[in-house]
Amino acid sequence: MSSSKPKILVARAVFPETLARLAQHFEVESNQADETWSKDQLIAKLQGKQGAFTTGSERIDAAVLDACPELKICANMAVGYNNFDVDAMAARGVLGTNAPDVLTETTADFGFALLMATARRITESEHFLRAGKWEKWSYDMFAGSDIHGSTLGIIGMGRIGQGIARRGAHGFGMNVIYHNRSRLDAALEAECKASYVGKEELLKTADHVVLVVPYSPASHHTIGAAEIALMKPTATLVNIARGGIVDDAALAVALREKRIAAAGLDVFEGEPKVHPDLLTVPNVVLTPHIASATVPTRRAMADLAADNLIAWGTGKGPLTPVTPVPAATK
Repeated sequence: MSSSKPKILVARAVFPETLARLAQHFEVESNQADETWSKDQLIAKLQGKQGAFTTGSERIDAAVLDACPELKICANMAVGYNNFDVDAMAARGVLGTNAPDVLTETTADFGFALLMATARRITESEHFLRAGKWEKWSYDMFAGSDIHGSTLGIIGMGRIGQGIARRGAHGFGMNVIYHNRSRLDAALEAECKASYVGKEELLKTADHVVLVVPYSPASHHTIGAAEIALMKPTATLVNIARGGIVDDAALAVALREKRIAAAGLDVFEGEPKVHPDLLTVPNVVLTPHIASATVPTRRAMADLAADNLIAWGTGKGPLTPVTPVPAATK
């Protein structure tokens, strides 16, 4: 006898407790082997499925949607959703949801950790130590730049950007400037001790530039060779936003030529591939997209993706939609 439960695909490995919750409401096909599927394999797996639990790895575009006409919802276990073709999903009445808020503070913690590691040359100095090169003290050995009292420039002042601003202003006495599509209200600016400036002024003024903008075609290469050229030679650049916000090839050249002091990157164009030139310059801290990677936060992200699916499956409508909600599911 066939199940009357809706069928869903969980596209990547996830906490067993999450699968158990979903199994109470759905007929679940999981991927606990965490295989990486091609587009054709994803389409094959989605046949007959009404829902999908996705991550940033699964591109849901017009071709996938047209090949999977039964699909009604994709719930992303991430705050970003540039893996969704939102217009194509909306045109076909397919819901997309994300996982905002639950990772804000954890990601802001990591952004600040990456900033500190970059400014203080932690990765570079550890490689030096591990290679057995530390033989004596010297006055300028891995002398980096100060964080306390310096100017922090944040591009993208959403929840995570605000979290980084608060850490910088209140924790380290930093002078915080920011650029955003729209200016924050006065109360939020005061809470973050942050001043609004133009993008060019921010790049010219900041000692440390942190990128926290969502990815879209409009934000592609927000930082390229021209923008890097505006920065101080002593400045650092940190990207915890999305790959493609920075022109990684141009950044690698600037780092090699010491046009800026250092960079810290958690996201990359074409990840998990990393531009080979970034792997050969010493003055860059590289991490594999782990800004939200604490156990409590990843559990909360998985729970929210599952909650969106369950809310849809029980007729309540999604909790955190990023596409228009069809009238029947509101």
